[in-house]
Amino acid sequence: MKQLLLGNAALARGLYEAGCSVVSSYPGTPSTEVTEEAAKYDEIYCEWAPNEKVAMEVAFGASLAGKRSFCGMKHVGLNVAADPLFTLSYTGVTGGIVICVADDAGMHSSQNEQDSRHYAKSAKLPMLEPSDSAEALEFTKRAFELSEEYDTPVIIKMCTRVAHSQSVVELGERVLPETIPYEKNIAKYVMMPGNAKRRHPVVEERMKKLTALAETTDLNREEMGGTELGIITSSTCYQYVKEVFGDRASVLKLGMIHPLPVQRILDFAAKVDRLVVVEELDDVIEQHCKALGLSVSGKDLFPVIDEFSQNLVAEKLGQPIPESKPLDEVLPVRPPVMCAGCPHRGMFYTLSKNKCVVLGDIGCYTLGAVAPLSAIESTLCMGASVSGLHGFNKALGKEGEQHAVGVIGDSTFMHSGMTGLANIAYNQSNSTVVILDNSITGMTGHQQNPTTGYNIKGDPAGKSDLESLCHAMGIHRVRVVDPYDLKACDAAVKEELAAEEPSVIISRRPCVLLKYVKHNKPIIADAEKCRGCKRCMGLGCPAISMRNGKAVIDNTLCVGCGVCEQLCAFDALKSGEV
Repeated sequence: MKQLLLGNAALARGLYEAGCSVVSSYPGTPSTEVTEEAAKYDEIYCEWAPNEKVAMEVAFGASLAGKRSFCGMKHVGLNVAADPLFTLSYTGVTGGIVICVADDAGMHSSQNEQDSRHYAKSAKLPMLEPSDSAEALEFTKRAFELSEEYDTPVIIKMCTRVAHSQSVVELGERVLPETIPYEKNIAKYVMMPGNAKRRHPVVEERMKKLTALAETTDLNREEMGGTELGIITSSTCYQYVKEVFGDRASVLKLGMIHPLPVQRILDFAAKVDRLVVVEELDDVIEQHCKALGLSVSGKDLFPVIDEFSQNLVAEKLGQPIPESKPLDEVLPVRPPVMCAGCPHRGMFYTLSKNKCVVLGDIGCYTLGAVAPLSAIESTLCMGASVSGLHGFNKALGKEGEQHAVGVIGDSTFMHSGMTGLANIAYNQSNSTVVILDNSITGMTGHQQNPTTGYNIKGDPAGKSDLESLCHAMGIHRVRVVDPYDLKACDAAVKEELAAEEPSVIISRRPCVLLKYVKHNKPIIADAEKCRGCKRCMGLGCPAISMRNGKAVIDNTLCVGCGVCEQLCAFDALKSGEV
C-alpha cells in the first residue's frame, strides 16, 4: 500500500516495520514528530525522556537487553547526548540502535546552525541521510540491519525540509526480530580505560569495513546523464539538483554520508568534465574529495550558511532561474510574539518594570526578549539561565544578586536546569530563579514532561513536584505565583531579590492553548474612558492595538486574562462576563 507521509512519519513507520521495540526521545523541532508518530504504534514502547542524554542511555539499555531501540533529537540535542554517543561507538550494540538527529539549516527554530555530520566523523559512526520520505522509511530499516551486522549505533541525519515535507512511501509489514539473549560481557560493555583501549582498535577496523561497504552499497548511487557536469550531493540538495538539471548533469547521490567512499568518487569524477559538490552548511563532502586529489568546486560557489533552494542551485551553476511575479503589495512585517493571554507575559512585564537583568533559556518564553517587553538579555542553551545566573552573581556579588534573575520553563528545568540549581544551592549565590511553569512543553507543540503527570500517550504517569524538588535540592525559599496577578508577581520579585539566600519563584498557569483551559470573555475597551496613554501596549499582547488614538481589543484573539485591565488607570479596560 502506498501512502503520502511526512518524512518524520515515514521514519517512524520504518521503526515499526523494522521491529523496533523501545523509543526514547526528547522533543525538538524538526525531530519531534518521529516519536509522536511512533507512539501511535502500540507495538512500540515510546516515551519522552527528560533530556537527550537520558534518551540515548535508555536506547542503550534496551539494546543491551537484546531489543532494537531508537532515540531522536534535533541537532543541538545531540550536543547533550554526545557523552554517551562517543562511548557507544566503543561498546557497540546487542540489539540494533538507531539515532535520529534532525538538523535545522536556516535556523527556523534553533539557536545555532551546526552540521551534525561532524559528529558521525568524530564519533566514528556510520550516518545515513535520506532525501525524501520513501528513503526515510527504507534507510531506517537498513540502519537497524547495519547496526547489528557491524556492531555499531547508526545515525540517521534528517533536516527540516525532509522531516517536514511529504512524499509517497510504500508501506510494508512489521517484522519483529528475535530477542538477542543477554550475555554478560564486561570487556565489551564496561568502558574503563583497560577495556576501552582494547575496543578502540575494534572501532577503527569497523570503519575500514564500513568504508568498503560505502564503495558498493546501493545507499549511494550514480545517475548518469550529461557528462559536462558531474554533481556529488545528498539530502534535499539532491532534490534541488534534479529539479534544476534533470538528466542534463550526472549525479552521485550519497545516502551513506559517513564513511564516504573513495574509489567510487574517483571513478565518478573520471567520467565527467567538471566536478561540483552541492551540500548545505559545511564542506564535508568537498574536503573529502579534495583529500583524494580531485579538482572540485563547492563552497567557492555555495554559501556555508542557511538552507539552499532550487533557485540558488540554478543561479550558482549558471542555469536560468524561473521568473517569479512579485506581490502587488508589500506585506506588513509580523514579528514573532507570545500568544494573547500567554501566562509568561505578566511575569516578563514585572521583570522589565523592575529593570531586572534577565538570563533566559530555550523555550517559547524566549520571546520575552522581543519588544516591547525586551526582558530577556541572554539565551545560550538548555539550562544555561540557571548556571549563568550563578556565575553572573558570583562575579558581581550584591550588585548582581539584587537585580538579576534567571527564567526557565518547567520542561527545560527538568531537562538541564536542576543541576544548575543544585550548584546555586551548594555554592550559595543569592540567586533568584523563576520557573515558568505552563504545565506542558510548549515550544515543540505540547508534549508531556515529568512535571505534567502524563506520559506520551496522555495516560497518567509519575509526576515530579517542582516545589518539593527545589526544597530537596537545598532551596529554602520557594513560592508560587499566578502570572496573571501583577501585584503578586511584583511582590514576589522584589522580596526574593532582596532575600539574603537563594530562592525560586514558580510562575504557574497553564498554556492558554491547552485544550482543557477555559477562557474568559474578551476584555471590553471603553473608547470614551481611554486616554491613549498606551500603557497597555507595553504588554506586547497581539490582541491589543491602537486605533484613532484609542485602545482596541481584538475579540478573536483576546482570552480575557485581565492583565491589561490591571494596568489601565482610567478603567477603560474591563473584563467581560465569564
